[in-house]
Amino acid sequence: MFGGRSEIGLAVARRLAPGRTIVLASRPGGDVSAPVAALRAAGATGVESVDFDADDLTLHAGVVDEIESRVGPVDIAVLAFGILGDQEVAERDAGAAAQILHTDFVAQAALLTDLARRMRSRRSGVLVAFSSVAGQRVRRANYVYGSAKAGLDGFASGMADALHGTGVTLIIPRPGFVIGRMTAGMDPAPFSSTPEHVADVVVDRVVARRAGIVWIPWQLRVMFAVARLVPQPIWRRMPR
Repeated sequence: MFGGRSEIGLAVARRLAPGRTIVLASRPGGDVSAPVAALRAAGATGVESVDFDADDLTLHAGVVDEIESRVGPVDIAVLAFGILGDQEVAERDAGAAAQILHTDFVAQAALLTDLARRMRSRRSGVLVAFSSVAGQRVRRANYVYGSAKAGLDGFASGMADALHGTGVTLIIPRPGFVIGRMTAGMDPAPFSSTPEHVADVVVDRVVARRAGIVWIPWQLRVMFAVARLVPQPIWRRMPR
């Protein structure tokens, strides 16, 4: 689990825990004792934690090497790290804009590439890369975050095609507005979901090893199909 303190990531991990060893890779310095205890209570046969700074691309391969040396080959890798950032700040501060793009797109693409290479060599494995409906129609309100997710969505979609027939499954969840810590204080958008709901859908796909894009909730796919046929102003409050 890359992003070991993510609400969605931990919800996924709890569902996958029974009979498995779970590794929480998270930013150095944070307390992961509560998530570790929760995963053990959920039935994990073992829980490990490693330091992981997603923004330092030079350390990615070493972190994965450490994980595999401790618990064996990674069979399921969930990339649950990311930042929402501050849109207003990012419009004025090039560094802030670059940080959002780096964490939410560049770092994700780099880690996916390393993990996919390892899994292809074994002809087995599942990858989960979280996209967002924010990347399907990038809006004025959060265009920096949305553009990062648009880039990741395109990258992951292409990679999923490239992995077809290799034994590696790449799942690309596209959730709408998720009510949780990351969106605290924001007004929920239409068809909002929760970390638990997102995790239920993702784990179903992981267990089935069914690759490709999955909209969460499914109604968003219909909304975006209709949106292509109507004027833009009607869709100003599309989910973030």
